[in-house]
Amino acid sequence: MKTNLIPDHVPPGLVRDFSLFTSPGMAPTPDGDPHAAVACVHDGPPIFYSPSNTRDGRGTWVITRARDQRRVLQNAETFSSHRSIFASALGEHWPVIPLELDPPGHAVFRALLDPLFSSRRVMALEPTIRDRAGALIDGIAREKTSCDVMKDFALPFTVSVFLSFLGLSQRRSEVLVGWVSDLLHGNADKRTAAARSIVAFIDELAAMRRKAPAGDFMTFVVQAEIDGRSLTEEEVRGIGVLFLVAGLDTVAAAIGFDMAYLARNPEHQELLRNEPDRLVLAAEELLRAYSTVQIIRVATKDIEFEGVPIRKGDYVSCAAMIANRDPSEFECPNNIDLARQDNHHTAFGYGPHLCHGAQLARREIVIGLGEWLARIPAFRIKEGTAPITHGGHVFGINNLILTWA
Repeated sequence: MKTNLIPDHVPPGLVRDFSLFTSPGMAPTPDGDPHAAVACVHDGPPIFYSPSNTRDGRGTWVITRARDQRRVLQNAETFSSHRSIFASALGEHWPVIPLELDPPGHAVFRALLDPLFSSRRVMALEPTIRDRAGALIDGIAREKTSCDVMKDFALPFTVSVFLSFLGLSQRRSEVLVGWVSDLLHGNADKRTAAARSIVAFIDELAAMRRKAPAGDFMTFVVQAEIDGRSLTEEEVRGIGVLFLVAGLDTVAAAIGFDMAYLARNPEHQELLRNEPDRLVLAAEELLRAYSTVQIIRVATKDIEFEGVPIRKGDYVSCAAMIANRDPSEFECPNNIDLARQDNHHTAFGYGPHLCHGAQLARREIVIGLGEWLARIPAFRIKEGTAPITHGGHVFGINNLILTWA
């Protein structure tokens, strides 16, 4: 452990050699389980300091209890979300919107975008979501008795839904998947190149919709007004980038982890196949158990939080996968109970920055799993293969080869 990475105000007794990027179980590993690996933090202090818990190796305070994470995420005045995490890959400093805006500006943009993610709009998208899932799965079932679920289904499915949401054709799907993968999981050069490609794509799309409006997401954004003015190019870019990045990798990863669980638990697979009405509740439990995102806030002032000296500028980690394995919040948190009630997980965050697309993501997961179970017979992980999981800012899984031969 590099002691020079530990600020002077951090008590030595609160330093712990833990990282969502480098701790045991976090590196890309066949048959790994990074979600089980995070459970170890609940054996220690409720708040501790990790000297290296971000992609760039920066230290963070780690909040382990679900109730304390909710306090942090609810208090945007003290714990800011403005980190320019995307723009920083370009050496720039602009927010993705509304995620990296703090009140009062956040509420303005949140209200602007709310209608796009209303229950009515998500319901209107359901036939398209179901059609996309069904077409992909039918194509797999006709030609194969095994497949790589992430490459053949989860990623194409989520990208297809996103492109439909934007009102775009499906021809850019593979390119978009590559950009988002490089941005979230690639090295520094790949992240920068992907960020530039994504910005160029969003800027080009915005310019196109200014000239030729259509009934889609980007047309709504470029025509929107706040406080009696049009959005700036930077604001349009910040909105477009957020919904491109947030809408692809995380939902696909959730579906992948769910599929891996069902492949290893044929009794639960059969239960959901025979009783599809259980899927909504089951999906919430799988979201809890296999949360994928670490949320980071920045302290705006010096404070004492639960007796811990957090100073202005400190990073504070509220990792959903840690909160959702909190034994003080969930009975037997490391067990999967597909009938778990009152499942108040934070897979989509909490507080004013609760994920805008949470309803859409839920429907994608439920419909995707339901259509798969309705069309594919009992499946398992193909003998001689092993899924590769990894930790990090966004947990993920690949090389998930399922067979039903």
